[in-house]
Amino acid sequence: MRRTSLAEMPCPVARTLDVVGEWWTLLIVRDALLGASRFEDFRATGIADNILSARLRRLVDEGILERVRYQERPDRHEYLLTDKGRALGPVVQALRGWGRRWTAGEDLSPTPVHAECGHEAGLGYHCPHCDRPLGTEEVQLRSR
Repeated sequence: MRRTSLAEMPCPVARTLDVVGEWWTLLIVRDALLGASRFEDFRATGIADNILSARLRRLVDEGILERVRYQERPDRHEYLLTDKGRALGPVVQALRGWGRRWTAGEDLSPTPVHAECGHEAGLGYHCPHCDRPLGTEEVQLRSR
């Protein structure tokens, strides 16, 4: 079945899903955020080689990863996060937090911690005008 493009929708969530919403894509980004950079590193999740190749190519085309040669004869490449790719870090962490709370199963994923104090880092809404964090109960969605 052919995938319907969401790229032209007037919703940024839909447009984002058009880029990173395919199976495996955010797991590849997660692994890159944790330091994976070579094809073999990304295979550890159990993804099939053909799917991994396609997802890496798409992430490079979208500017989320950069393909850089690290060896000649034979040519070998690594995949490095761009600024655009690193900006997906909070998205991956938000999904992790949601999954920890709302899905069953063991959590063996690394925990993000504040390097200075050693406590677990949190995600959430922040008001730049008031310069303070907000609880979800303080946030409303407003139509444009």
